[in-house]
Amino acid sequence: MHTVWKGAISFGLVHVPVKMFSATEDKDISLRYIHKECGSPLSYVRKCPVCDKEVAWEEIGKGYEYEKGKFVLFDKEELDQLTDESSKSITILDFVDLTEIDPIYFQKTYYLSPDQAGTNAYRLLMEAMRQTGKIGIAKISIRSKSSLAAIRVLEDCLAIETIFYPDEVRPVSQVPGLPEAGTVNDKELDMAKLLISQLSTPFDPAKYTDDYRQRMLDLISHKIAGEEFHIAPAKQESNVIDLMAALQASIQAVQHIPTDPGPSLTGTKKTKTKAAPAAKRKTAKSKAAEPADQQNEASGTIPVIAPKPKRRSPKSKTTVS
Repeated sequence: MHTVWKGAISFGLVHVPVKMFSATEDKDISLRYIHKECGSPLSYVRKCPVCDKEVAWEEIGKGYEYEKGKFVLFDKEELDQLTDESSKSITILDFVDLTEIDPIYFQKTYYLSPDQAGTNAYRLLMEAMRQTGKIGIAKISIRSKSSLAAIRVLEDCLAIETIFYPDEVRPVSQVPGLPEAGTVNDKELDMAKLLISQLSTPFDPAKYTDDYRQRMLDLISHKIAGEEFHIAPAKQESNVIDLMAALQASIQAVQHIPTDPGPSLTGTKKTKTKAAPAAKRKTAKSKAAEPADQQNEASGTIPVIAPKPKRRSPKSKTTVS
């Protein structure tokens, strides 16, 4: 794993040197914009509309738009002055119960490992938190942005999860169209509670997969193999809902259909290109000598495509401060 931050956890007078690593990765499939006429990928150009020229990174500064079209500009030195020595410290302010934090506050998870000679202090903090069942609420500065964070024990590792400040979470009162307070039908409520009970199970993250990403990988594989394909159309849903009938049907079906497999991909064997007749008379020995991609094309095998990691723009390469 790549180290994204180095510093220390401090609680009281205890100092725990640590390294931080990203605990999650984005596996979204990135699609690029392509010029249809020639098939070339398009590039993004940083262009000044006034000077009518491309601007290099070293000529780019930062500014805040306080009015439409009016900016206050900042030099790098001015912004660096806002970051003090505490940016290298994770200061635990309080210890609380995890159940007291609503999930809406959580942002991104990182792993922490001991750095330098901090193994004993790291182990002490982890075991004390494990036995008390508490998590630490701390402040941390990542990429020059101050964040609240929750430090907790995850298996045999300390994990830190950045969380929003209270004023960054929009109040529920701003959500339009929420139903007014009222009563619900008792029979429908009992049926709904029964359905929830039937669908209740211990949480197993391994059973959940990204169906869209898998369908996209299948689509890419068929495209590379020169095959046509289609997606089975989804059943049209009716806007008229009979709650009781829907609940009864759901309870009857829950034993037979535990999960929704989602739309299925159907690939046809109709290829755009056919192998030459001479290719069919090749011996097994000559086929073994062919590159793997040529064998796949001749045999009709669809290549397996794995998602590529997203390419980071030059701006996103900024290290964590």
